[in-house]
Amino acid sequence: MISAPKAPAPHGKFLIVETGQPVKSLKRHGRFPHWIRVAAGLEAAEADVVNVEFGEPLPSHRKYAGVIVTGSAAMVTDRAEWSERSADWLRDAAHDGMSLLGICYGHQLLAHALGGEVRDNPTGRESGTVRIELHPHAGDDPLFSVLPGRFLAHATHVQTVARPPEGATVLAKSEQDDCHAFRWRDRAWGVQFHPEFATHHMRGYVHARAEHLRSEGRCPNSIAREVTAAPQARKLLRRFVRHARGLHGR
Repeated sequence: MISAPKAPAPHGKFLIVETGQPVKSLKRHGRFPHWIRVAAGLEAAEADVVNVEFGEPLPSHRKYAGVIVTGSAAMVTDRAEWSERSADWLRDAAHDGMSLLGICYGHQLLAHALGGEVRDNPTGRESGTVRIELHPHAGDDPLFSVLPGRFLAHATHVQTVARPPEGATVLAKSEQDDCHAFRWRDRAWGVQFHPEFATHHMRGYVHARAEHLRSEGRCPNSIAREVTAAPQARKLLRRFVRHARGLHGR
């Protein structure tokens, strides 16, 4: 029996650029693109996935309403071939006015692509549910203006955007990271936190990184107990989808 072709998305599809895989204990919940698509409110037919880490080629960005770049356990500073190739593609897409959202590794990769600097965070690994503080000018941002000045988000990373790209506006910080979010021009955003994470994702990452946390003098059990829901951060993905669709074709 031949199945009928999927109907095209009515308001423009999204491309999810997959740059890494979840930790082994969380793979039963699917891959990063699935987590992002669900949190963003996208149906399967409304998103294409390209796994650049495994060498899949990136298509023309012009056929999409927006692009979302996932997190990864890789390091931008390693300058892997697939990562640098993706950075070149992101640079072209950003300069062409594509709506972009980079998450964690994607945030760092976008900053690197646009001329910023990524390096190890001197404060060490940031892990768990963290408090994000918005800068006053975030009140004028198309995505962040709907969020309160302080909100909770889930984070797990060791590298940071040490110097944002020229022309970028830093929108948010945490106690450990001065650049938790930035906007470049008016259609490209990077967020260091994970808006797609639910509490079970975050606890899974804390437990998976327990030895690293202990080596830095931190208690993974305490961090895991303090993990809590982050509904405000999760809103960001749906906000991006709506905003990108509103701009699509202009």
